[in-house]
Amino acid sequence: MEPSIAVKGFVVNDGKLLLIKRRSNDVHCAEKWEIPGGRLDKGEDPYLGAKREILEETGLNATVLVPMSVNYYVREDGQTITAIVFACRTNEDAVTLSEEHTEFRWLPITDAKDLIFEPMKKEIDRYEELGLKDKIKTLTEPNYLL
Repeated sequence: MEPSIAVKGFVVNDGKLLLIKRRSNDVHCAEKWEIPGGRLDKGEDPYLGAKREILEETGLNATVLVPMSVNYYVREDGQTITAIVFACRTNEDAVTLSEEHTEFRWLPITDAKDLIFEPMKKEIDRYEELGLKDKIKTLTEPNYLL
């Protein structure tokens, strides 16, 4: 099986983080709360791929700001994934879920730790370590995306 590159969006609106719940019949992490994201298309720009995945899974137009982390893992089904997690901002809060997810919640970032899938908890810590709480409103998209 060929390795995949995935992107995730740590989507923040007014100090709240968007979490979405995977459907019950999902082959990977069924019924787990996560942040939006998915695999890049071959040759796709990671920033644009993150924007696309957020839109597809939530209906939100998000501003993809900066990479927060890069993670490498092997799923329980043997798939090898390299995932880039981006800090993102939106002014929208009306979520329209794709068929891949069944629920969503906007939670204060520190409260999201109680619900989010265990491996993703470190992304909340990373957001705080990078000082993004104070910067999220003023960061801008990379120039080539404008």
